[in-house]
Amino acid sequence: MVMVKRALVAAVVFAVIAGGRVLGQGQGGFVPMGSLPPAEQIPAAPLLIAAYVFVWLALMGYLWSIWSRLGRVERDLRALGQRRHSREAR
Repeated sequence: MVMVKRALVAAVVFAVIAGGRVLGQGQGGFVPMGSLPPAEQIPAAPLLIAAYVFVWLALMGYLWSIWSRLGRVERDLRALGQRRHSREAR
């Protein structure tokens, strides 16, 4: 168990050190948005609209799924009540 803990600590320390070096190799500092070339700017409006469309479609699909399952449960309960009623009538 001690060996596992030591290996885990060594892996975390290595990841922190290596991660700091990798992150430090990026750009030289803060670059204002206005100074970026147009090819590196992402248009936000289409992405935002696509995200909203995805969320609304997922929500509608989920609600339709609940609605159909609820209908199935209601049919099963109705059939169960009819069977119970027919057994009591005998």
